[in-house]
Amino acid sequence: MDFGYSLGVLHHVPDTAAGIRSCVAKLKRGAPFLVYLYYRFDNRPLWFRSLWRSTEALRYMIARMPPVLKHAVTDFIALTVYWPLARFALVPEWLGANVESLPLAAYRRLSVYTMRTDSRDRFGTRLEQRFTRAEIQAMMQLAGLENIVFNEATPYWCAVGTKK
Repeated sequence: MDFGYSLGVLHHVPDTAAGIRSCVAKLKRGAPFLVYLYYRFDNRPLWFRSLWRSTEALRYMIARMPPVLKHAVTDFIALTVYWPLARFALVPEWLGANVESLPLAAYRRLSVYTMRTDSRDRFGTRLEQRFTRAEIQAMMQLAGLENIVFNEATPYWCAVGTKK
């Protein structure tokens, strides 16, 4: 292939490194591969990582619910947690403050539909792996990618590399 990508998928498979290698194996030499994996909040403060960890038990329970109930619960989370926190982030931003460290601020201009799908992805999947930037870079290099470049803004960590 001339170009490959995996956006928001490989962090849900048991062996993410093998998934990247499999994708890269299909590429022509010099072809780019774009990947987005859930990040481990390695660029966030301790309070932010702790807040995220506090939701893990909830995710564990929701992910095991029947699909109809899971969809209802994740929609409820999107409407009662994602949407208010995201929209609240607009207020300090309008006042000139940097809101990047606020939880869910990245959603402040996104649609409710996006919040619903992302809530379902976050809370409705049984396997969710998170990786540091260094781990993602290592997996990409081991898969045969070079010239790896990371996006330095949200969403973290999107990266692109070219096949050797």
